[in-house]
Amino acid sequence: MNNPLLDTSSLPRFADIRPDHVLPAIETLISKHRDKLDMLLNANSDPSFESLVVPVELMEHELGRVWSPIIHLQSVLGSSDWREAYNQALPLLTEHGTEISQNARLQNAYAGVGASLTDDDSESHRSAVEHALRDFHLAGVDLPEADKQRFKNIMQELAATQACFEHNVQDAMDAWFLRIVDQNELSGLPKQAMDRAAENARAKKLDGWLWTLNYPTYDVIMKHAHDRRLREKLYRAWTTRGSELCSNPEWDNSANIDKILALRHEAANLVGFDTYADYSLATKMAGSVEDVLGFLRRLAARSRSAAEHELAELQEFAGMQLEPWDITFWLEKYKQARFSVSNEELRQYFPSRTVINGLFALAAKLYGVEFVELDDVEVWHKDARYFAIRNEADEVIGGFYADIYARNGKRNGAWIDECIGRQNLNGQTSLPVGYLVCNFPPVDKDGLSLLTHDDVVTLFHEFGHMLHHLLTRIDLPSISGINGVPWDAVELPSQFMENFAWSYEVLRKCSAHPETGEPLPRGLFDKLEQSRNAGAGLAMLRQLELGLFDFRLHAEYSPDDPVSPLNMLESVRAEVSLLTHPEYNRLPHAFSHIFAGGYAAGYYSYKWAEVLAADAFAAFKEAGIFDPETAQRFRREILEVGGSRDIMDAYIAFRGRPPTTDALLRQNGIQTG
Repeated sequence: MNNPLLDTSSLPRFADIRPDHVLPAIETLISKHRDKLDMLLNANSDPSFESLVVPVELMEHELGRVWSPIIHLQSVLGSSDWREAYNQALPLLTEHGTEISQNARLQNAYAGVGASLTDDDSESHRSAVEHALRDFHLAGVDLPEADKQRFKNIMQELAATQACFEHNVQDAMDAWFLRIVDQNELSGLPKQAMDRAAENARAKKLDGWLWTLNYPTYDVIMKHAHDRRLREKLYRAWTTRGSELCSNPEWDNSANIDKILALRHEAANLVGFDTYADYSLATKMAGSVEDVLGFLRRLAARSRSAAEHELAELQEFAGMQLEPWDITFWLEKYKQARFSVSNEELRQYFPSRTVINGLFALAAKLYGVEFVELDDVEVWHKDARYFAIRNEADEVIGGFYADIYARNGKRNGAWIDECIGRQNLNGQTSLPVGYLVCNFPPVDKDGLSLLTHDDVVTLFHEFGHMLHHLLTRIDLPSISGINGVPWDAVELPSQFMENFAWSYEVLRKCSAHPETGEPLPRGLFDKLEQSRNAGAGLAMLRQLELGLFDFRLHAEYSPDDPVSPLNMLESVRAEVSLLTHPEYNRLPHAFSHIFAGGYAAGYYSYKWAEVLAADAFAAFKEAGIFDPETAQRFRREILEVGGSRDIMDAYIAFRGRPPTTDALLRQNGIQTG
């Protein structure tokens, strides 16, 4: 069979790739790589970086290129065929990855290469070998054979269970809908949202308005629906996804959560760590469990008084005791009353394509790069687009796909992922290519998707990740771009980029009213800026709640007395939250970041990296936010180096000193004195 997945000579052939290509492609590649690895080890009695590490890097690169479109398509298409194909291949790939990481001959060969490296060898070479040796130990290469096998089985079970967790959340979201026929129940909702809901109903040959659980729908109802009962209905549906309280008991993630926690703990114990939290920190900036908990709790303590003041002021404004489904609504009303600004008013100035073009203009101004849309690149859906990036010498240095509109079956949230990593080895070259995915409102009948300013911030965030991937100068795939970067630092470029969404000079380039073509008025921006910190303390405590829940859950787990996730959540909320949540709230059951994504015992990373980001942006404010010297230094010391350098050394090279929390607190309107 001519399998398009195995054609890695160019960009993925999305028009040709089918689910039935997946399993044969993965089986073929794994078999090929096993044979090649055996040959390499047998032929290398005195291995060098060039004779061993480079071929292994190229094998991993090839596997990533084949697996990447598979992961992507099952996330953005969501068909049962793609899910089945993904689930069939995942165990094979997981087993293969663990098999390589537990290969003692390979580990010894890498150790030999590491011992032979000198100060004359590049920092990249040393980092690649050090990371590999660390990962061998984290995968149990030193264990007795029976324990190795158990670790391998755990990785298999974890991969399958985490995939099941994510599928349950997605199925619960896709299945839920609410039909409303009385327009009075929809008071306050903007016309664009009403039109989309009416179209949803017509598509099913129904009258009225049909509301789903995709995030744009949920967000607009929580912000604008006057009917408190409607907001609670959406809140209940949102907070019970993937739980025993959703519409289908088959989507209940309770058992999956228990299994994931138990397996992670056992795996950590096998390789010598007391808890999974300790295991997780082996690849992160933070030094210890105590460091992370102390960091989160210090931020909570410094944010609490601001949050208490905000909540009291908001409840006084609303004239009532507020429930969780009230906060967003009344905060929006408060901003309108105090600052004369609303998300819906702002939305009129942010057509999605204009925002993207403005982002490209910003990247050009900061880093001298240009993005050009290519119409002849195969994509997986009519909404997807492809952009090439050119450097100052007009050379193509990479590209990315953008798929930014919500649709049924598509995974919720916003993310970037690697399609192709940069490499330049043995005369072979690959330029970096990525996927940027969001879930913004779909285009309307006029071909427009109008974004809120919150959406704009989200797009800037993901674009920051993408620049990190595309601007790398590292040629080794394992440490190029976002690869090899500690997880609690990988959010630095993304959260740093968010700050530009609060610059009028930037937003002028990102905005144009569809009817007049006029950019965002300065007066309206001033109101937006004044409202920036409204609710910032409450938002800070919310993120700290999630970070503490995740970290304590993994740090305090014991197989003899397994901690109940809901009891842990209650304990954390008693510590940091100012709100009383209903008994039915099942936040853990849809917390995909930690139970299906890469943020287990690492959700604190958002706040950890936000400290770095705020402090880094302060350097831009000191010099002028478009200062070319500062921008080039950030590019050179942060964006280009990937995982080739200790991130704190890289940060100090950029900033001239270690980071402090003061910039983050000031950014959020919290006193630092």
